Amino acid sequence: MRVALTYNLKKKDQTKPADYFSEFDSEETISAISSAIRNNGHTVDLVDVEQPNLFSYFKNNRVDMVFNIAEGKSGRFREAEIPAILDYLDIPYTGSGTFSLALALNKALTKKILKAENIPTPNFQVFRKDDEKLDGSLRFPLIVKPNFEGSAKGISASNVVDNEGALFAKVKEIRQLYSQEVLVEEFIEGKELTVGILENGKAIALPILEIDFSSCQRSGEYFYSWRMKEFQGSEEFGLIPTFHCPARLDKDTEKLVKETALKTHQAVGCFDISRTDFRLSADGIPYVLEINPLPGLNPKESNFPIMAYAAGMKYENIIEAIISSASERRGALNEP
Repeated sequence: MRVALTYNLKKKDQTKPADYFSEFDSEETISAISSAIRNNGHTVDLVDVEQPNLFSYFKNNRVDMVFNIAEGKSGRFREAEIPAILDYLDIPYTGSGTFSLALALNKALTKKILKAENIPTPNFQVFRKDDEKLDGSLRFPLIVKPNFEGSAKGISASNVVDNEGALFAKVKEIRQLYSQEVLVEEFIEGKELTVGILENGKAIALPILEIDFSSCQRSGEYFYSWRMKEFQGSEEFGLIPTFHCPARLDKDTEKLVKETALKTHQAVGCFDISRTDFRLSADGIPYVLEINPLPGLNPKESNFPIMAYAAGMKYENIIEAIISSASERRGALNEP
């Protein structure tokens, strides 16, 4: 099979904000995925989506499958850009389609769907102006986030606020920096968990990963902020969380969290792969914070491979399972 790997390459650019390229992939990740595809017996074309005339490239270079990890170029629907091109050209690709990718990048709209499906998610409010009145039903502490960003962009420990003055100052700051709506939601105290969903014949929940931030107190960060994600493992910054996979949960809670991750994957309409982030409250409620249909696949650092390794998979198995799932889905669509 001829497979094209579509990606955005992480760059260094002093003229851009520090978190500008956070969603993009490293050379290490791109090399690992392409090597795994080759080791599974396929050929690989590397396609940086920043190149000009991408539409013409795919029109003139037909491939059997696209392994898509691209974040797109810009805008609120950027993660759906490459799938939209591939859909138009009738080229199969791995992962979720345009609708799910556009939806998941809109945190507030995703949360509305979760609430409609009775999936626990923190109560929230969207601020489109700096001076909107706070919903009186929301309870402090609150956390303030850009509504259309991934990889914890725009989020630090200071985004957790405990009064209206700090809240409105942070809302104004984020609106100015990111030029978009601001999501304000109740900050859930509890265990940080993440669950990978992998489809290979059927959708399964991988072993739950628990991220313990108690060893990061020196850093001042105590949840998955941008600095925590970007510099995870840095002893210099004190950003050394402890991972437990499987998570330290009783069987009933483990089952509930996995079922909730599967329901979230299905509610958002994801295909092949996703990762859902949770906060497990003290009373045992697994609150969905967000779902990522394009989870990181760095073989050493990303959470999704860690969970797959705990399930007994090798890195090549992960990549081939994603390709196989997309191929089976494509075959089912083509059946008479």
